[in-house]
Amino acid sequence: MTSTLFVGNSRIDVIFESGYTRLSTEEVLRWVQMAAEAVHGYYGRFPVAHVSLHIRETHGAGVRGGMTFGAADGGRINIRVGSETSAKQFADDWMLTHEMIHLAFPQMADEHHWIEEGISTYVEPIARIRAGHLTAERMWADVMRDMPQGLPEAGDRGLDHTHTWGRTYWGGAMFCLLADVGIRRETKNKKGLEDALRGILDAGGDIRHGWELAEALRIGDQATGTRVLEKLYEEMKDKPVPVGLNALWKDLGVQQNAGEVKFDDAAKDATIRRGITSGVVRKSESVSREPHRAVFAGRTAGLPWGAR
Repeated sequence: MTSTLFVGNSRIDVIFESGYTRLSTEEVLRWVQMAAEAVHGYYGRFPVAHVSLHIRETHGAGVRGGMTFGAADGGRINIRVGSETSAKQFADDWMLTHEMIHLAFPQMADEHHWIEEGISTYVEPIARIRAGHLTAERMWADVMRDMPQGLPEAGDRGLDHTHTWGRTYWGGAMFCLLADVGIRRETKNKKGLEDALRGILDAGGDIRHGWELAEALRIGDQATGTRVLEKLYEEMKDKPVPVGLNALWKDLGVQQNAGEVKFDDAAKDATIRRGITSGVVRKSESVSREPHRAVFAGRTAGLPWGAR
């Protein structure tokens, strides 16, 4: 059973693998629409012309993880969803947005996997805030809690040579945060990481293609008129770099007390913090729907399932 959504000039085919589903089709399509609009808003367009989203229904509740692949005409996402997933669980989900963000960056060599996962980890909550699906307070609370997992530990040899879960996901996200802050400081908050990522995407750097990381960073820096990405990579690629997160939170004006986040708008980089979560908002084009259109051709079946 297939349904089709359109976001801008892109088509998303939503394929229920089992044919028959206990899930509410309307709730599933609303979930897909929310994720697609968030990604469209951050990048200014949906990353690829076409994506086939394959939903494998499982027992229980919640979104269980997915994988994203390039395809000749765009991409393919495999994702597991529990048959008892509620509307609230769909609304709170971050995994589908994470997977769709993978569509917007070229494939990297194994030693650079951290940049692929780091971008999706960092951009996902920002895109959801800008789409109105998440609060800034919730995002910063989560970032303050989870970002320390990306700090180097004993034996660390830099991002390119330390392939632990923490350094891959949160070390990559830390690189993105530092890059975002650095770009905004150098450009007086006129540009941010999204401008670099849009520049890479506009140059053809999506999941269909394999690129060298150095080329992607060069194009990203060219889009912002800085050398922040290239310099930060030279610094962090092959040696551990301690990052003073507490000082960074203070500069950004993010304070946490008893689990509650409050913002200090008098902080040195408070405007940068606001720029990160608001950016230059471009309204997504409407997402339309053709219910249950049974069109499924030219896709490759049998790809492995798992978490990316």
